[in-house]
Amino acid sequence: MAIQKSNIQDLERITAPEVIVADEGEIRLRPTSLDEYVGQTQIKDHLKVSLKSAKIRNEPLEHLLFYGPPGLGKTTLSQIIAREMGRDLRSSSGPAIEKQADILSLLTSLKEHDILFIDEIHRLKPQIEEILYGAMEDFQIDIMIGSGTGATSVKMDIPKFTLIGATTKLSKLTGPLRDRFGNILKLDFYDISELQTIIKRSFGVFGQKSSAPIDEFVAKKSRGTPRIANRYVKILRDYATVGENTETIETVSKIFDNLGIDDVGLDGLDRKLLETLSKHFWGRPVGLGTLASVVGEEESTLEEVVEPYLLKIGYLERTPRGRQITHAGEQYIHSLSKKSG
Repeated sequence: MAIQKSNIQDLERITAPEVIVADEGEIRLRPTSLDEYVGQTQIKDHLKVSLKSAKIRNEPLEHLLFYGPPGLGKTTLSQIIAREMGRDLRSSSGPAIEKQADILSLLTSLKEHDILFIDEIHRLKPQIEEILYGAMEDFQIDIMIGSGTGATSVKMDIPKFTLIGATTKLSKLTGPLRDRFGNILKLDFYDISELQTIIKRSFGVFGQKSSAPIDEFVAKKSRGTPRIANRYVKILRDYATVGENTETIETVSKIFDNLGIDDVGLDGLDRKLLETLSKHFWGRPVGLGTLASVVGEEESTLEEVVEPYLLKIGYLERTPRGRQITHAGEQYIHSLSKKSG
């Protein structure tokens, strides 16, 4: 059966590390314990000690802040922590907490030693942060009684809890909020062997045949990100379900070619950015705003979604004068020109 051209990229960027529609059903692929969780070894070792200590002391775990690129497992770790502690997890995000009443409702609904997870915590409004200060330090919140000149503030005790914050932009957190976290832990990109382990497990969850060469092939295209690796596993599962051969490198390679993913996991937007730096600006540094305008994407998309992996693999660098393609990046663009020529 001939491999059909995929239209997934017409809908969403398949290499985006954020959650997209293609990630529906991802929950079943998530590990449920620290022992099952692959990668981030230092963080896991630290958490095992912290969790054990908190259980022995019968106290809540210290507040935790996870930071790093999207798709590396911050949300999954928070779910594992709640499960390992035997506590309920309440989840929200910075943009979703719009009013003081929203955060007060979350805090007052917690039970003793519960876990509150706030994703994109760097996007909390200042008035929300101020409420969190007292809640995190003293387990108290200020409640306003009355209105106008007769209004008074009354302190109300809340259950002792653990706040787990997640952010892709540590520098965007205010100092007072950042300082209230007892643990600030950075998640890094995964190496190939770790991704292979994740991919093998995910194929198994789906009851899908796989092999070490296929696992490694997919891992190398996954941009160091488990979310993207699992996305590829589901795509290959779909091809296999409709009768395509996904058991050889040759056929799997054709599928990735149709998706527009090259040997190092880059897609059309990655290549467009690098080609713009190389051919439009002749390798000179260029400001983010100018680069975004020429590429035709928002600055935030380039900065938060495209650049992190290009920086990691050494194809791009950020200089005081702007973004600049590296020698390795130039070699990559040159290799593309030779293929197309």
